[in-house]
Amino acid sequence: MTKTSGPDPSNTRIQALIKKLELQPHPEGGYYRRSYQSTETISKSGLPERFPDARYISTAIYFLLRGGEFSALHRIKSDELWHFYEGSPLGINIIMPDGKFTLEKLGSNLNAGESFQALAPAGSWFGAMPLDPSGYSLVGCTVAPGFDFADFELGTRAELLDLFPKHREVVMQLTR
Repeated sequence: MTKTSGPDPSNTRIQALIKKLELQPHPEGGYYRRSYQSTETISKSGLPERFPDARYISTAIYFLLRGGEFSALHRIKSDELWHFYEGSPLGINIIMPDGKFTLEKLGSNLNAGESFQALAPAGSWFGAMPLDPSGYSLVGCTVAPGFDFADFELGTRAELLDLFPKHREVVMQLTR
């Protein structure tokens, strides 16, 4: 049986998700849209010193990465909890400040070591990419205290190679 040419079903699904969820390009790679922002905030006095001013109690986003794309290594001042929705498993590469490395596999195959949720702790460097280069991953991220771009730091390749030379392969793969 010969394969007929036609639209790639995964690309059609990706475009439908981007449109339906109203996703926009994200500075670290992929597409996103804030889906939730608490109506209440926490005052600066109620937060750890690393926060310069008040923050929403919690925020959440939809986040989509196509195969071959990646979320570049970055860090934020809050914990970020990732949730799997559909598509290919997502590899979340986490480097703690002390250099400890963890690869969390976000997906639905629990028998293969995947998990529906994974945590990137506050202050860790983390980046992600679909584990299937021909697939896509639709996930969600919940941040508490809520995400603010003032708390976002995109790592440079030179800086991260200097900090974590033993993780050269990950740094090269997840930086631009």
